[in-house]
Amino acid sequence: MAVQDLAHQNEAEPELVVYGTGWCPDVRRSRALLDSAGVAYDYVDLDEDQAAAEVVRGLQQGQRRVPTLLWPDGSFLVEPTDDQLRARLGG
Repeated sequence: MAVQDLAHQNEAEPELVVYGTGWCPDVRRSRALLDSAGVAYDYVDLDEDQAAAEVVRGLQQGQRRVPTLLWPDGSFLVEPTDDQLRARLGG
């Protein structure tokens, strides 16, 4: 196995998925909070991924509000304030 493969294997996979758009200030704000807290996450741009947009619509009963943050346990936040996001992160 290559050293690069070993390094990737040891990295923790992000537990959080952030669905958003590049043009939304709330998405930028939530991502900045996650980045400053050192929280690993995968970012998915809904303008570029139609399948992901359908996932978000499924969570939101047909709506497509961003940011939508989805944890592996199925819990999610839609358009959270900074205080709501900090509380969910346990801080």
